[in-house]
Amino acid sequence: MKKQLKLGLSFLFVTLIVAIFTLLSWVLESGELSISALEPLLLRSSEYASAVRVAQQSAPLQVRAQDAWKFVYEKLPDLPIENNYISKETGKVDPNNTLVGRLIRYHVFVKGRPPNYRFDWKLSLADYLGATPDYLVESVYPGNDVLRSNPMEGDRAAIQGLNKVQRDALVQALVDVFSGNSGQKPVPAAGETKDRSTSPEIPQPQPGDAKLLIP
Repeated sequence: MKKQLKLGLSFLFVTLIVAIFTLLSWVLESGELSISALEPLLLRSSEYASAVRVAQQSAPLQVRAQDAWKFVYEKLPDLPIENNYISKETGKVDPNNTLVGRLIRYHVFVKGRPPNYRFDWKLSLADYLGATPDYLVESVYPGNDVLRSNPMEGDRAAIQGLNKVQRDALVQALVDVFSGNSGQKPVPAAGETKDRSTSPEIPQPQPGDAKLLIP
């Protein structure tokens, strides 16, 4: 009887040990599986955080490119606005689709030029003047996709109607806005000339200005 009891206890003990090891093995495997399952989530979370950081870094340029035209017109209120084009979506005139706004979008998004250097803005104006090999293309010109009529030719005529002093002031205003500078003086309206006796300073020639002398 005692022998059978000892055998029974031994068997129960062995069974208990096997059950414990089985349970431990299952717990360990479950932990590994859980960690493996979390890895893609952690990776995606890291990628998402990186994307957010990139978006936050690039957001200021996008916002300023969309709104910068307002500050340019504040600096140069006599510049042509050219905002009488009809929106395809509303069927009404879009007053916020302006000459300077389209110039900025052409410069930054179509040509991919930096917005805080005078030389690059002079290149873009030279495109409008036909003084560079880069000609304006109707199909990608800003406003073509949202306005009933393409404003490209009207914008080209408006830029060509500015005199050299006005074009130089426009370039400086654009650089000031995107560089965070202020204090730019207004430029006279198209067709007006400055009185030498009242003008405090005369703009000095800059490299590349010869291209902007085309009437």
